[in-house]
Amino acid sequence: MRKAVVTGGAGFVGSHLVDLLVDRDWQVLVIDDLSSGSLENIADAKRRGDVAVHITDVCAPELAGSFAKFSPEVVFHLAAQSKVRPSVEDPVEDARINVLGTVNVLESARTCGARKVVFASSGGAIYGDGATLPARETATKRPGSPYGISKKVAEDWFRWYRSEYDLDYVLIAPANIYGPRQDPGLEGGVVAIFSLAMLEGRTPTIFGNGTQTRDFVYVEDIVDAFHRAADAGEGVLCNIGSGSEISVNDLYAEIGRQTGFTKPANYDPPKPGDIDRSVVDASRAARVLGWEPFTPLADGLRRTVEWYRAR
Repeated sequence: MRKAVVTGGAGFVGSHLVDLLVDRDWQVLVIDDLSSGSLENIADAKRRGDVAVHITDVCAPELAGSFAKFSPEVVFHLAAQSKVRPSVEDPVEDARINVLGTVNVLESARTCGARKVVFASSGGAIYGDGATLPARETATKRPGSPYGISKKVAEDWFRWYRSEYDLDYVLIAPANIYGPRQDPGLEGGVVAIFSLAMLEGRTPTIFGNGTQTRDFVYVEDIVDAFHRAADAGEGVLCNIGSGSEISVNDLYAEIGRQTGFTKPANYDPPKPGDIDRSVVDASRAARVLGWEPFTPLADGLRRTVEWYRAR
């Protein structure tokens, strides 16, 4: 049985990855401090497969010991401070988790003899507003927030560990992820925020004028890319997205159709650090990972709305 550590494995994306790994007969160790994740997210995976949980911070000194005891072949590193606004308000804390935490994961992976680390970067935040769109991995990266900077900085740490210690890696840079289990209280979860508010009869707020665009990709498509990266790709950054963009206004209208909500949105000023357009070119992922998006936006939104409706 293959063995993997999933940091952030009780979170939104991490728990879907744990589900997929269990389906593929992996033995999994989840590392999560439960600051945004939930044990409920992995309860089904624990019933169905061999899943252990260690509740701790990725910056914790005992991380290397946990890795060594478990002895994973692959480490999927998804734990992060993943919000733009808090990174602007407290860049030191953002760097502690996203930079020092990542170095601690890399060092723990190296010392336990792991073969590869697959890392959750960001297909929106690392490129900033200046990239030609759809953004390619070769674009100049000028992130507009400490969160984006932390993800950009991590690339150099991965390169150094590969050069110095032959620790292989793939960096997965997703576009805007949506789907079941996304916390509407977390930044970036606009689909979750709109869906839950509309189902409860509350009018959602759009920050900015709503013409800003995003590239949305369904969570099951994303974790398929992470799983493929365990065995494909060497020392490479891969964008993961649909390659098409939709405005927040159009997204609002589509979720309104799915939920039967007809009231116009409220509008507030844009959030600091937000970018106007975000869409990625995922052709490298097609070549390197054999990955392509397989869930149309309308289908993914329907499944997401149904999940929130059932709850």
